Amino acid sequence: MIVVGIAGGSGSGKTTFAEALKQELDRDCIIVSQDCYYLDRPDLSFAERKLINYDHPSAFENSLLIQHLQQLRLGEAVDIPTYDFARYARGESIRPVTPTPVVLVEGILILADAKLRRQFDIKVYVDTDADVRALRRVRRDVEERGRTVQSVHDQYLATVKPMHESFVEPSKKYADIIVPEGGHNQVALSIMVSRLKRHIAELSETAEQEMG
Repeated sequence: MIVVGIAGGSGSGKTTFAEALKQELDRDCIIVSQDCYYLDRPDLSFAERKLINYDHPSAFENSLLIQHLQQLRLGEAVDIPTYDFARYARGESIRPVTPTPVVLVEGILILADAKLRRQFDIKVYVDTDADVRALRRVRRDVEERGRTVQSVHDQYLATVKPMHESFVEPSKKYADIIVPEGGHNQVALSIMVSRLKRHIAELSETAEQEMG
């Protein structure tokens, strides 16, 4: 198994990049989103949960994500949590996942945590202009997450921008590959697909040799 970490600011195109890789690799690949591992805070009211800084590293249960990645490496299936962005709470459903030759982990802060960083065989940072990222975030949060434009604006200035400058942008130095211009960089996509398909072929060849 090869585990690829894909980081980048909110709205950078890291999810688009991961999904493009998944489309090329099909059943040999799964995507795991760090967003699914937001800490669940049922002890707090909805109003209190809205005030949490969701762009700070402490907002994530990275220990569970690390545990799941280690289990997948061992060939074990895992139950990935879901997250309800409208409720600011973990969802009731889970997503059962079985190991595949390639695991893509995408999230804004996956390279900011040293322990989590060590889980990745390849570290990618998707780098996109701040104005583009901000506009994409407004559109996504309003259309997909039930937020108002005002709430997105307030959150961006209060936490998203300062946390990006404090944690996300500095984590770029840990990347093996930096992908400019977001998730539609066809050259970077082609290079990654070739590398990962070569890994899949090597795994298949090794399995055949062990069987025969």
